[in-house]
Amino acid sequence: MTAHVHEAAPAAESASAGRLRSAGIRVTKPRIAVLDVLEEARPRHEHLSAATVEERVRARIGAISTQGVYDCLEALEAAHLLRTLEPAGQPALYESRVNDNHHHLVCRSCNLVTDIDCVVGESACLTPSSTNGFVVDEAEVTFWGLCPSCAASSAPVARP
Repeated sequence: MTAHVHEAAPAAESASAGRLRSAGIRVTKPRIAVLDVLEEARPRHEHLSAATVEERVRARIGAISTQGVYDCLEALEAAHLLRTLEPAGQPALYESRVNDNHHHLVCRSCNLVTDIDCVVGESACLTPSSTNGFVVDEAEVTFWGLCPSCAASSAPVARP
């Protein structure tokens, strides 16, 4: 009778590690953690500042420098694994929802940002009156107004 030796199966690669590898960028613990944080925020339609990403990554893996977080965000954006939003008057926000040409609603009062699917058609959702020679492949639209909570609790915003 021969003894059977069972080798441990290799640890399954995380979804974030697989996405990094597929994008052709180096897989590191900080990059995995940053992408995981953004993926966890996605179902709640959260758009996270770098400071919030840093806080959540530190809770996961311990020490990481602020510059390390920015380096990860920059690498992930360059690899098209995250998207940066820059609403006027607010810090940059990050999300992992990419490649679907969705748009955003921003509350003028509390700065809440939420996703809205493309309003009409496929990418690009809007056709400019003139392209000036550009080959347009995406439209970025930000709708501004008051979220339901702010609209219910405040007077209407006067517009000129």
